[in-house]
Amino acid sequence: MRVSINSDMGESVGIHSFGHDDALLGLIDTANVACGFHAGDPSGIAETVRKAAAAGVTIGAHPGLPDLIGFGRREMKLLPDEVRDIVRYQVGALVGFLDAEGVPLDHIKPHGSLYGMVARDEELMEAVCDVAEQYEVGVFGMTGTAHERVASRRGLPFTSEFYVDLGYRADGSLIIARRPQATPVEIATERAKRALTEGVAIADTGERLPMTFTSICVHSDTPNATDVARAIRAVVDEHREEP
Repeated sequence: MRVSINSDMGESVGIHSFGHDDALLGLIDTANVACGFHAGDPSGIAETVRKAAAAGVTIGAHPGLPDLIGFGRREMKLLPDEVRDIVRYQVGALVGFLDAEGVPLDHIKPHGSLYGMVARDEELMEAVCDVAEQYEVGVFGMTGTAHERVASRRGLPFTSEFYVDLGYRADGSLIIARRPQATPVEIATERAKRALTEGVAIADTGERLPMTFTSICVHSDTPNATDVARAIRAVVDEHREEP
């Protein structure tokens, strides 16, 4: 099994920088680029696309809820048509910059609360898949959720993710803080090694959760993101070399 590393990027706004994008680009395989609703702006999208393309990483869209103040981490009550429209709007914006650089769109990965909403609600995930089908790309998400069920039913490529810098609840959902928090490198490394060798994650209440994945996400906005990514890169590369 070849496991990649992905990271959410391009989340700076105006003169306010956010994340460790430049340092991470040499450590990851895929960048998920914010498209302006939860974070990011036109100049930031253009810069992130150029740098990611130069680094040779694939680029996907990271559309979020229209909530810049809350960084897309506050849920909204949305109809499927509304989800389809906000995702299509954001993906279309990113594709314009990708086309300018001659780089293809690789996938769509919803951000933050939108990610959780479409993981639970198949109708909302159908709306995301409508856009993925339009652009003939796959989606990133969590195995065993509406992410995977709908993508598989629609015949779309699906990349299942594991998170080393977030905790899991017993039901398999992610524990997402409103503000980015550092995960000790040793904890992130332990999580990655256990997931790669045993196929499990440990919930916050101690349960062992079966974990199937083909990509590990390292968030760019945590204080020690570079150290975590460097450690996970070593773990993933070592795992690939094992017989």
